[in-house]
Amino acid sequence: MLLRFIWVPVVITILAIVGHLYLWPLEMLAPILFILLLIGILMAVSYDRERKLEHSLLKLRELGAYFVRRFAGNSSLSIFAVIDGLFNADNPRLREWVRSCSMSHLIFNAWCEGFIGRMESDSRAGRLSIYMRTYLRELWSLVIHYQEFIEQFYEVAEKAEISQETIDQYNRFVMEYNSFAQGFRDYIGDLRGVDKTEIEPPSVKLAKELPLKRPPKPEPKEEKKLPRPDEHKGYIMGRGV
Repeated sequence: MLLRFIWVPVVITILAIVGHLYLWPLEMLAPILFILLLIGILMAVSYDRERKLEHSLLKLRELGAYFVRRFAGNSSLSIFAVIDGLFNADNPRLREWVRSCSMSHLIFNAWCEGFIGRMESDSRAGRLSIYMRTYLRELWSLVIHYQEFIEQFYEVAEKAEISQETIDQYNRFVMEYNSFAQGFRDYIGDLRGVDKTEIEPPSVKLAKELPLKRPPKPEPKEEKKLPRPDEHKGYIMGRGV
């Protein structure tokens, strides 16, 4: 960066010295120096924006790769893996929903693989900056569709009887997924200062944890009251009569 902009102050200094030695009119020298200074500032701003854009592209690749690797495919830390844990449920309607999610899982995986493949190809060809908005919107769409499965599972888990193991697996997933979601939110917010985007950070929702099941409280035992001596007084007196 230093070599790229060093000529601006050098030229300004040389012109100022020459102008002073040859007594150039200030009305002529000042506009030239001002234009050179303005060019240097614009170049610095443009370079700073390019650097931020490069960093944003790298971050977008990292977020996309992390999302696909950790929460899609055959990852054990995936909402689809959690849903598969309900396959042996006694509820026929619940099993049917799990089967439909398995089919959606295959389609979602194909979408993720295509997304990563195209992004890596454009990155190697140096075209990633051209399609940055396209890839950002596609990653956002992937996450939005993924959130639908998370919300569906949460609604099912609130109504159906599921095992404690499945609840623990889901809550472990929520902890890591929410970390990614917050990072994606921050990225979208930071990107708005570099490039225009219509995506709002809050549109990337955080997943809700399921409450841990607690064993039912034992019912309080009813204590049998022993009769007081005076309660039998009449009966005993009756026998004596």
